Amino acid sequence: MDLGLAEARTATTTKLPKIESVTFVAEKLRDGAARRAEKGSWGHTHSAATDQLPANMSQMPRNSLKIILRQLKCHFTWNLLKEDIDLLNLEDTIIDQIEFLDMKSKVTLYNLLAYVKHLKGQNEEALKCLRHAEERIQVEHADQIEIRSLVTWGNFAWVYYYMERFPKAQYYADKVQKGYRKLPNSSRYKIECPEVYCEEGWALLKCGRKYYERAKACFEKALKIEPDNPEFNSGFAIAAYRLDDKEYSCQRVSSLDPLRRAVELNPDNTFVMALLALKLQDLKQEAEGERYIREALEKMSSQPYVLRYAAKFYRRQNSPSKALQLLKIALQATPTSAFLHHQIGVCYKVLMILVKQSTKKRPREKEKEKRELIQSAIFHFRAAMEQNSMFVFAYTDLANMYAEAGQYEKAEDVFQKAFHLQHVTDENKQQVHFHYGRFQETHRKSEDVAIYHYLEGVKIKVESSITSKLISALQRLATRRLYENAVDVNSLGALGFIHKLKGQKRQAIECYERALKLDPENGDFISALFELRLSF
Repeated sequence: MDLGLAEARTATTTKLPKIESVTFVAEKLRDGAARRAEKGSWGHTHSAATDQLPANMSQMPRNSLKIILRQLKCHFTWNLLKEDIDLLNLEDTIIDQIEFLDMKSKVTLYNLLAYVKHLKGQNEEALKCLRHAEERIQVEHADQIEIRSLVTWGNFAWVYYYMERFPKAQYYADKVQKGYRKLPNSSRYKIECPEVYCEEGWALLKCGRKYYERAKACFEKALKIEPDNPEFNSGFAIAAYRLDDKEYSCQRVSSLDPLRRAVELNPDNTFVMALLALKLQDLKQEAEGERYIREALEKMSSQPYVLRYAAKFYRRQNSPSKALQLLKIALQATPTSAFLHHQIGVCYKVLMILVKQSTKKRPREKEKEKRELIQSAIFHFRAAMEQNSMFVFAYTDLANMYAEAGQYEKAEDVFQKAFHLQHVTDENKQQVHFHYGRFQETHRKSEDVAIYHYLEGVKIKVESSITSKLISALQRLATRRLYENAVDVNSLGALGFIHKLKGQKRQAIECYERALKLDPENGDFISALFELRLSF
């Protein structure tokens, strides 16, 4: 991905429809891609001077060195688990952000990229990334070189340790420990450094939803020490927004004030400005949100990222065609973005639904247009899934589009792949059960299978927006089936479970008693009824 990325991007020459105030962006992005191709992936050179060791340095035992390394605050000790990370997708994302994202410092990106390279077994490449980080520190933090180098030096120590170059590992570990001793309010066992908290927060934030709570806590610790720091405020606001995302959770962390604060402290951060616009749209303050979107689009920083969020804003404003135009411009700059491919697929899906609704009484009308929109959605959902193998929404959307096209075997295959994904969140597991249940109910007419999957989704103990959808679908289907057949044991068991979940014990007992008369050996029913009677 490294050196070939810029060349791959310059090869994208899709002709796009004209769009009012942002068409000039596409040309600028193509020019930028050409410049990157001339200078290579990152456009930096480095010196090996940092590898020189003191001549009088004595080597400590390997086990003692490992104990010291575990005390260093860096990516290797922040519990960023390989099994939780799609390495190829994260690598692509980081390189995209190095090129396009308007951040005060790129050091955090190079440090994280070094860790990804290590996880891929590319330790020499990891060292190159860390040297790039050192160079950026010299440029971006000339007045804080030692403090800003602590995480980078810790990463150097660990990479050299894994390469069994123990003297160099010890050299960097010593540098970090000397730096720690200079920090105010710090001790051997407690390091208090807002810059390190901030870097940990960014790393956690970029490694996925599982780490968002920890990321938010890191930025909070940094803000307690420096409450007016623009970077710390931006990180906290982004983490709060991610946790606030209604697609992930029904718990609403209020990210509006942190986003406003971050934009106030750094009005040139168009990435955060776009998130503020989306948040305002969530809160039905769309006019103010659109003003921020327009302002962000007028500025040239972080353009691919602003374009993607502006597109989301206009899609939710029921302007899918305008959103599609913006996304296609952004895709020229970042053609391997799973997020962009997924959002383009969503726009085609919305356009397809609009066509279906407009021809509801004349279903054969515009049939060709509908088929073309479905195929376009399939193409981009599949691309998103291929670019990010852990992107559960891409799996379920692709499967649903195959079902819409009548390609049920392909839909089944994608759903099964989604069920077999490892290390996905509980919310994502619910997502798959819900959509597979709908597929079985609507397209396969297998209502027993649908009930099973709705029930399995509800049993996953996590609060999320999908939980209420699962309960509603399960209750609706089970109630209808019982109306048609009063001795449907699966529906009785499902309703018993829902009543129990809602604390409606009398109704739950009644359902389970009726179910046990039909299936007296059912262990789940016996256990549930016993528990209910004990607590009644």
